[in-house]
Amino acid sequence: MRMLRRGLLAWVSRVVVLLVLLCCAVSVLYMLACTPRGDEERLALPRANGPTGKEGYQAVLQEWEEQHRNYVSSLKRQIAQLKVELQQRSEQLRNGQYQASDPAGAGLDRGPPEKTQADLLAFLRSQVDKAEVHSGAKLATEYAAVPFDSFTLHKVYQLETGLTRHPEEKPVRKDKRDELVEAIESALETLNSPAEGSPNQRAYTASDFIEGIYRTERDKGTLYELTFKGDHKHEFKRLVLFRPFGPILKVKKEKVNMANTLINVIVPLAKRVDKFRQFMQNFREMCIQQDRRVHLTVVYFGKEEMNEVKGILENTSKAANFRNFTFIQLNGEFSRGRGLDVGARFWKGSNVLLFFCDVDIFFTSEFLNTCRLNTQPGKKVFYPVLFSQYNPGIIYGHHEAVPPLEQQLVIKKETGFWRDFGFGMTCQYRSDFINIGGFDLDIKGWGGEDVHLYRKYLHSNLIVVRTPVRGLFHLWHEKRCVDELTPEQYKMCMQSKAMNEASHGQLGMLVFRHEIEAHLRKQKTSSKKT
Repeated sequence: MRMLRRGLLAWVSRVVVLLVLLCCAVSVLYMLACTPRGDEERLALPRANGPTGKEGYQAVLQEWEEQHRNYVSSLKRQIAQLKVELQQRSEQLRNGQYQASDPAGAGLDRGPPEKTQADLLAFLRSQVDKAEVHSGAKLATEYAAVPFDSFTLHKVYQLETGLTRHPEEKPVRKDKRDELVEAIESALETLNSPAEGSPNQRAYTASDFIEGIYRTERDKGTLYELTFKGDHKHEFKRLVLFRPFGPILKVKKEKVNMANTLINVIVPLAKRVDKFRQFMQNFREMCIQQDRRVHLTVVYFGKEEMNEVKGILENTSKAANFRNFTFIQLNGEFSRGRGLDVGARFWKGSNVLLFFCDVDIFFTSEFLNTCRLNTQPGKKVFYPVLFSQYNPGIIYGHHEAVPPLEQQLVIKKETGFWRDFGFGMTCQYRSDFINIGGFDLDIKGWGGEDVHLYRKYLHSNLIVVRTPVRGLFHLWHEKRCVDELTPEQYKMCMQSKAMNEASHGQLGMLVFRHEIEAHLRKQKTSSKKT
């Protein structure tokens, strides 16, 4: 009985196990058969020989095309959004660059820009603030002053030295031309910007560009001051740009009206009647006939030949109906500094622009506008570098005759040089001259007083503009080295005389002329034999 019970229990256990396994198998089969098919399975292509093969292909292709169309539309929306964001970022950067020109930071966007953009704007602002853009930097000596170069659309007038020593560069080398063209185009873009003017304003082009000056401070960047024709006569548009070793910044744009800006030309003189007569011919044409906004002050030392000088003034006054002149007679030894100082202080009208000039200077009417545009009371003084003429007798010695003066005034390596060691010709407002203390009246004769005044301006907070100009010439005159000089002074005087006579190459041709003539004679002899 006990054995039968054990067998029955073992059989029941096996049956239960089989039933459990059967249930599990049925459950698995049911799950496989009833579970919904996944996306991939439902998107699988039907078989070509299936009952719906052709219709299935078309349905799937339409579905894929719809998905592709939606994907392309999504990409277009993303691209459009990126363009809008890029434009917004560019506008923010441009606004930040323009506001960098404000020394007080007025109007600067103080929002939360990204750190990289904030760092860039901070760098640009610091470069502009450190450069001589808004105010002058005090300099220890005149040798520390960085001069400007001046340029037009086709030429650059430069003080660069080296093997070539060309005072005028034409054609302009490509790297410099690309740089200056970019500055002009940037200025034109600003002038023609709708936000900058009225809807009816005319379109400015490169033909409206008159002249510009620029200089590079090696640790800060490049400053450009560009002048364009204005909408009316005697009116100009001037733009100040700065390139802080990065994108060009617009620092300032202003309309400058020079219609009422009078220039008082002050000329100290002693004797030299012939030179004064030549000076007055130039003055009559450029100042009286063309410019008409000039006053002439002649400060004459002594009484010898004084009547001849006064006669030239009176004849010019009658012939040209010109009354804007003053004649001052001083006694004592000639002193250029004293003469200019007296002439400047003698003026009794409102603040006037002074042009300190010598009798052997030739200038154009365009230079007078350059004088006006590069000076500003309490802000800026102008020290132009004039072009000094070589001895016409040497330059044109191989010609039958020396050409007229107007044809001699050409800026070339063979005709003259930039007189960058002279500081006598200068434009500055009378108020600045008085405030700086004027000339040192202890200096007698010629020379020294101009450098002393120039240094005082360099030590001040005024901006000193020093640049070569194409409309200001120093006419050649013989330099006399008197016997009263010491041997050392006489040697220095002769060196200065040689530098003003001709170029290095021309003087060399004079030194070796005997060898050159001997070579020509030999050539003629050999040609006859053959």
